Amino acid sequence: MVASEVRHPGRMARPAPPPDHRLPPGPFTTAHALSAGVSRHHLRTRTFAAPFTGVRTLATTTADLPARCRALATVLDESVVFSRTTALRLLGVEVPWRLEDDDRLHVVTRTASDRPERTGVVAHRSRQRFLDVVETDGLTVTSPAQTFVHVAVGLRSPDDVVVLGDAMMQRRRPLTTPAELADLSRRTVKVKGIVQVRSVLGQLRPGTDSTMETRARLALVGAGLPCPEVNGVVLDPDGRYVKRVDLLYRDLRIAIEYDGDHHRTDQQQWRDDVRRRRRLEELGWTVVVVVADDIVRDPAPFLARVRRALHQTRAGGMVV
Repeated sequence: MVASEVRHPGRMARPAPPPDHRLPPGPFTTAHALSAGVSRHHLRTRTFAAPFTGVRTLATTTADLPARCRALATVLDESVVFSRTTALRLLGVEVPWRLEDDDRLHVVTRTASDRPERTGVVAHRSRQRFLDVVETDGLTVTSPAQTFVHVAVGLRSPDDVVVLGDAMMQRRRPLTTPAELADLSRRTVKVKGIVQVRSVLGQLRPGTDSTMETRARLALVGAGLPCPEVNGVVLDPDGRYVKRVDLLYRDLRIAIEYDGDHHRTDQQQWRDDVRRRRRLEELGWTVVVVVADDIVRDPAPFLARVRRALHQTRAGGMVV
């Protein structure tokens, strides 16, 4: 069945209407359609959807985030760009826990007169002399560093700021660098929350693989334990690759491994991790495995295991 067909029991499927060559294939304004000779009556038919006042798309168009943003962009001034959680999602960055239910479209502009007032849209005004932007998927959005600053200043918890910064510099898809985040944070002035952001920049670590790894690291540091190395590669005595470890105290041969949902759903990944962790233990490493509940619900047992491993290793004479 093609996407444009709708089947009802006992009825013939109604074919999709032929394309109207007076209209663009993507979203368009009703003003554009009327000027092209399309009647108001036709624009009110089920052929079209109205994602925003004065905007139409074909009813068969997928209503995902990029499509919603493209529809809104048809009625935005050129100076208005997508920002905050909308920019995070368009850039492919995990949205902070406390903001993940916010599915409104966020935009930012430099002038109050350009701020759109539409249902489901939150318009912000930037009074900074600069506004770093990039283009992604045909849409203009705030740059990764700019998006970090815009979102981070609204986060109450310093840990959440660090988690957000790490998420934008993950090993497999880094979008920015510590230097870029520090530079833009320094240039952002007279904005509530920016002092807290600057104060935790030194805790950010590029090259992580997940936000839960970051939270595990922050739990360790918050408990007064040493800050572990992030995603370090361990080699055997002959220089052969053994494993990339999530968090490690290299000199003490302690590896902390986070098991996320992918270990449950990807059996090959799970078997490979078990094999490599056993190899670490054969080489004299202590392996501590942690799951989400160990960090989110009650980190005390996890912290006790790491503290015990540190104590036992040092007591055995392997002191940094």
